[in-house]
Amino acid sequence: MKRLLGIVGVIAVASIAVQAQWPKYPAAGVPRDAQGRVKMDAPTPRTADGKPDFTGNWTRFRGEGGGAPADVRRIVAGPNAAPPPPAPPADPNSPPIATFFELGANVPGGLPYTPWAAELKKQRMALKDKDNPDANCLPMGLTQFHMHGQPRKILQNSSVIAIMYEANYGLRYIYIDGRALQAQGAVQPFWYGYSAGKWEGDTLVVETNNLRGSETTSNDGWLDVNGSPYTEQAKFIERIRRPTYGKLEIDITLEDAKAYTKPFTVRVNQQISPDDEIIEFICNENQQFRRRVKID
Repeated sequence: MKRLLGIVGVIAVASIAVQAQWPKYPAAGVPRDAQGRVKMDAPTPRTADGKPDFTGNWTRFRGEGGGAPADVRRIVAGPNAAPPPPAPPADPNSPPIATFFELGANVPGGLPYTPWAAELKKQRMALKDKDNPDANCLPMGLTQFHMHGQPRKILQNSSVIAIMYEANYGLRYIYIDGRALQAQGAVQPFWYGYSAGKWEGDTLVVETNNLRGSETTSNDGWLDVNGSPYTEQAKFIERIRRPTYGKLEIDITLEDAKAYTKPFTVRVNQQISPDDEIIEFICNENQQFRRRVKID
């Protein structure tokens, strides 16, 4: 029960924010059917130079990727909470679907931890995950942001993609102007790292390094709620596609020899939410949630 109180801190504020969105406003230029519903399978929109346009408001794909244990759902939503929606049919060509609580929940045999990483995750879970950055209003790792239940807005032009995460007010830039990825150690480590992308057909391949990792502080280098770590030497490779109007596919490969015995890949699916807008989310390091619910 004590550990549940720790991880509830990660998701309770998110649950409040999801219920407090701006009123819906029907966005212009959105493909709709005769009933006004968004045509999720409409063609992929494109920019003036013909590239897929990722611009829009996006949420985690309904029915997959949450992974909250049943007892946590009961604490957050009450004893009579409805079960989560069933997961959509699995894509046989997809890498394993990542989940918010356990990134490798659908990876056969689990993530390939090194002994060092397995021990660190064990220590984090023994502390009830209270150092998770989401529970402390600190910037999260890329995978936690991708899988978070709160929405994100993507803005794209020919040189840069900006991702604004409602959760903890995160802001990330992906440079697509032809610049090369900076060498490891060439720039100051960032919470979201240094990201450079290039197009391979309709797929945007994004490489990210120069990250704050698990060695930096106890709040850094978390892939998921349960504390699967990554280090300062980690390199993320994201392959991002928009196969239809309504879907974003993000395949994430992590190369991190200190934490994992081999690279691995998972997928995060997101869906468009054009009639919603992200709201401000003020979350500062002096937040009082843990003290008030007596987690510490």
